[in-house]
Amino acid sequence: MAVKNKHFPGGAPDSDAEFMGVYPPGVRALDKYHWTPLAVIKKAARFLSGGGDVRILDIGSGVGKFCLAGAFHAPEASYYGVEQRKWLIDCAEGVREKMGLKNVSFIHGNFTQIDFRYYDHFYFYNAFYENLTGTDKIDHSIEYSEELFDYYNRYLFRQLQRKPKGTRLCTLCSLEYEVPPDFQVVGVDGGEMLKFWVKV
Repeated sequence: MAVKNKHFPGGAPDSDAEFMGVYPPGVRALDKYHWTPLAVIKKAARFLSGGGDVRILDIGSGVGKFCLAGAFHAPEASYYGVEQRKWLIDCAEGVREKMGLKNVSFIHGNFTQIDFRYYDHFYFYNAFYENLTGTDKIDHSIEYSEELFDYYNRYLFRQLQRKPKGTRLCTLCSLEYEVPPDFQVVGVDGGEMLKFWVKV
């Protein structure tokens, strides 16, 4: 059951505009292209949590929209977001504090620096895509290159390979280079842009 919050007294917000209203204007302007739509978050969070007390990692969490909204719609799980831009982490932490959510944490750093053994299930909204030439960038505070795109995909592939059977993964707009072959699609949505995977 979704939780209530002082910023949303009627319960979890029903629209992206309502949810993003707690963010600064500059961040709201990036929502359409860089942050996960609320309708997707609801489905992904419920799938990844499975109704249980699990740890879910958002790889490239940006301003924390997936983690924060997920905590409303599947509050039994714990949400972790890793993001290498400090200003996005600061923004996410500020909103988390406003909302008073206790089951959300953010990590400032590159996802290659964290221990995947700590997390049960994973959300991935193609955080590596910015590295490709001609793509829309959030900012220019980090390095971009096609070499990094390839490296990050290979690294995530290897980490997911090491996870046990039953590990769940949600991908949005993914080219699927990061998904090992032993992950099976168990559901699709949004014209197959959103995929639900389980390791078999």
